[in-house]
Amino acid sequence: MDKSSGVGVLDKAVRVLGALEAGPASLAQLVTATGLSRPTAHRLAVALEHHRLVTRDLRGRFVLGERHAEWAAAAGEDRLVAVAGPLLGALRDATGESAQLYRRHGDHRVCIAVAERLHGLRDTVPVGASMTMNAGSAAQVLLAWDDPERLSVELVGARFDAAALSGVRRRGWAHSSGEREAGVASVSAPVRGPSGRVLAAVSVSGPAERFGRHPGRRHADAVLATAAAFTAALAPQN
Repeated sequence: MDKSSGVGVLDKAVRVLGALEAGPASLAQLVTATGLSRPTAHRLAVALEHHRLVTRDLRGRFVLGERHAEWAAAAGEDRLVAVAGPLLGALRDATGESAQLYRRHGDHRVCIAVAERLHGLRDTVPVGASMTMNAGSAAQVLLAWDDPERLSVELVGARFDAAALSGVRRRGWAHSSGEREAGVASVSAPVRGPSGRVLAAVSVSGPAERFGRHPGRRHADAVLATAAAFTAALAPQN
C-alpha cells in the first residue's frame, strides 16, 4: 500500500521521525534508514529540531524531542502510563518487590510509573528518575533489540556487552545484580507496541540478598507475564 500523502516534504519528515523511533541516530544512520540524501536528511532533522520534535543527545546524535511526550500527555493517549498502575501493582504483589516501568529517552531511561514495595527494605525509584543506559536490567532490555550499528557505539562504557544482550534476546528477559547500584538486583522484560517494537521495559528491583544469586529464576516469569499484559493493553482495540 502506498503510504505517501502526496505532500513530499511532510512524508520525508515523517520518515525521519520514524527512523528515530528506534533510538538515537547519527546523520549517516538517518540517511541509511530513510533513503534520503544527506543534505535533505540534515535539513529536515534540523528543522524538526527547531520545533522540538527532534533533539540531540550528548554524542550529538538525533533523538526524538520532548514535544512528542507533551502532545501525548495533552491528548491523554499515553496508554503505557494509563494502564501502568494496576499492572505494576499486581507485579509488586506477586513478587513482593518494587515494580517500575522505564522508557528510553536518548542516552537515558526514565521511570514513567512505579509501584513501591509497601513494607521493609526496598529499591526506591521515583517517577521521573533518569538513569544512564550503561547499567541495569532495564537498560539491557531497552538496548537488546536495537540496531547492531548503534549498539557498537552504545555499548562503549556499558557494564554489559554484546554477548549479554544476545542472551537477553534469547531468553526474552534480563537480570542484573549490583550493576546499577551496589546491593541492588533487578529483572526486566520488554513491552512491545503493535508493530513489535520495544517501547519500554518493565522491572522489579530490590536488595540483591533477597533476589538471590539468580534473580531471573525467582522473578522472570512474573515480569514476563506483566510485560505481556502491557503489550496486550497496547494492541489496537476492535
